This record gives sequence, C-alpha cells and structure tokens, in this order.
Amino acid sequence: MIEVYRSLAEMAGNRQRLSGVAVGNFDGVHAGHRQLFRRAVDASHQHGWRPSVLTFDPHPSRVVAPDRAPKLLNVGDERWELMEAEGIAQVLVHPFDGSFAGLSPEEFARRVLVDGMHAGGVFVGENFRFGAKHAGDVELLKQLGRDMGFVVEVVPSVYVRGRMVSSTEIRKLLSEGKVSLACRLLERPYWVQGRVVTGEGIGSKQTVPTLNLQTESEVLPADGVYISQARDLEDGRGWDSITNVGVRPTFSGERRTIETFLLSPFDGKTPRRIRLAFLRRVREERKFESPEALKAQIMRDVGIAIRYHKRVSRLRRVEILP
Repeated sequence: MIEVYRSLAEMAGNRQRLSGVAVGNFDGVHAGHRQLFRRAVDASHQHGWRPSVLTFDPHPSRVVAPDRAPKLLNVGDERWELMEAEGIAQVLVHPFDGSFAGLSPEEFARRVLVDGMHAGGVFVGENFRFGAKHAGDVELLKQLGRDMGFVVEVVPSVYVRGRMVSSTEIRKLLSEGKVSLACRLLERPYWVQGRVVTGEGIGSKQTVPTLNLQTESEVLPADGVYISQARDLEDGRGWDSITNVGVRPTFSGERRTIETFLLSPFDGKTPRRIRLAFLRRVREERKFESPEALKAQIMRDVGIAIRYHKRVSRLRRVEILP
C-alpha cells in the first residue's frame, strides 16, 4: 500500500532509507509522468532506494498565478492510485504556499530533497524549474546534486503520434471531444467520478433510463455522446455504457449534466458513487424534433457502443483501475 505524507514532519518519523524521488505536479499522471516514475522505480530497485514522489498541494500555479491556474485532470486520491500502479511506494504532498514558493533553489534542494526526503536520486523532466521565481533549472539541480550527494536524471519528454505529452495538451484534446487520443497520451481512459444523483425523470419517462453523475472532476469532455465504462467505486462492479455530456437541448435544458446508460443490467442496489471512463466519441449533442426521435437515435448509439465493446473485448479488454 502506497504511503502518503502531507508534510516533512509527518514523513520524518517514517524515513527508513534513501529515496529515489520523482518530482513534479503530475496532474493527470499521463504517459510522460509514467516514464518518470518508471525510471525512478528502476533506479531505486538497482540502488536499494525507496521509490518516491514529491508533489505539491495546491497546484503551484494556484498560488503564484491564480488567474492562469488550469483546471485539474485529477481530484482526490486518484493520483496516488495511479502512482502505486507504477511501483511508487511513498508520496510527499508538500504544502505549497507563499513561504514555500520563496525558497531559493539551494534551500529547496537542501531542506526538501536532502534533509526531508533523504534523496539518493532525483528524477525530473526536461523543463523542470524550481525555487523562487523559477530560478533553478536542470543544470543547477545537477550541480546541487554533486554538491549535496544525490544523483540527478533528466527524463526526456514523451511523444505520441507527433504530440508532446502534457497535461495542457490532454485538456485541449478533451475540450475538443478527442477522448480516444487523450487515452493514448494518458495510457489509460480519461475518467470522471462522483455521486449518482436523482435526475429529473425525463429519461425514464420519455427516452431511456440513465444514471446521473454529479462529478467532483474539474475537466469534462466536450458536450456529446461517448462510448464509456462505469465502475462502482464501492464494490467494484463494472458495466459497459454509453454516456451523454451536455444540456439536453431536446428538452430545452440549460444545466450541464452527465447521464450514462448501462448496456447490461446490474444486480443489487443502484451504485452510490461511480467512476465513468470515456473511450470514444460517437457524435455531438444536438436537438431532436421530439423525444421519440431522440430515443430512436439513442438506440442507434447503443448499437454502436455494443459493437465497439464486443470488438474491443476480442482484442484487449479496456479496464478501469478499481
């Protein structure tokens, strides 16, 4: 089980050996982040270090440039779950405030990496900057490592289909509804999660019954219809599904909703919390002349989703982490 610490003081009593530390914000835990973790894990196993991550809360941009702070791809404990799957054993989530932002590069390296995390190795991306006003870069970090006794490895950026993998690029793809390509950059489906809530009853009366998701996630795909999968966060039950994100223009809706139709029945109680993964976009959301016309289109969408899931199941099963 991965260990998560919220301060250097909390971590101090549990430090047992040198750490191999991947440093970054890691929003989304995408393919580039995973490459960083894999190098940290491999080197840690080689040298007897503890595979570790140093990240920050809140996202640094929310402190130093709140007007430009991005919406986050991960909420809650999702990042730790993904890090653990890559072999990370411990995470320090260092509080990020004005005082921390004012540390010089040398103070950051000494207080946090050396004295705090007891780093034997530090792993960062090519564009890594640290210290007050981003004064430190990878060359300075290497010099500090030589002076303070830790090694530094700079992990190259990852490219997928000619695109450099980044959280910014993934947010852009999702805003365009390109969830299949976002999946490639993430090395997993993009998901949102939250509570199942009572809807307005339109689906059960006029079209098809759905689960309505009230999500905690900050980033949603563009409005439209998507092939998806749903997973009960409490007991692990899973279903293939098709999902509409949008305002339901056929019914003159104004509030954005997430409604998913399960392609197979579920036994037992209705799930209270679900994770919903977006696999492929089917079409844009549009207004139909009647509920009956919308229902007919939904059933055509369901047929597309069923064929997709059957084809995928023959090749490789798309799984959502429980």
